[in-house]
Amino acid sequence: MSNNILIGVDGSDSSSRAMDFAAEMCRETGASLLVAYIIEWSPFTFNTAEENEARHQRREEELARAQAGVIDPLLAKLEKRGVEARGMVRHGKPVVALAQIAEDEHVAQIVVGRRGESHIGGLLFGSLTGGLLQVAPVPVTVVP
Repeated sequence: MSNNILIGVDGSDSSSRAMDFAAEMCRETGASLLVAYIIEWSPFTFNTAEENEARHQRREEELARAQAGVIDPLLAKLEKRGVEARGMVRHGKPVVALAQIAEDEHVAQIVVGRRGESHIGGLLFGSLTGGLLQVAPVPVTVVP
């Protein structure tokens, strides 16, 4: 079994607490951390080649902004704490994307915060957390 831990981040306070928890777990066990930021992306399509090109360009710009503004600063903090980590940014539905990353990267577990940035999420668990508990291929640790 892998000694990698996947954490889904979104910039929320809950996500920050989950990051601290996962980083400490990695420091204690020698595991490496995979930090993932998922940009929700609408599944509908456009009709013209120009619209499709503009959409592709927006996606690439979003990926670059998220890498520079979210992932890179987190990786720098983790490095200072002595945690081996790498990051990735993906487009898609967060539940599906995190479950797929977990499977593709053969992680041992997923760590997420209980509630994310969304104010529409469930009352007990955020929509991401509840969905991930249902479909994740590995154990999920939920940090309050």
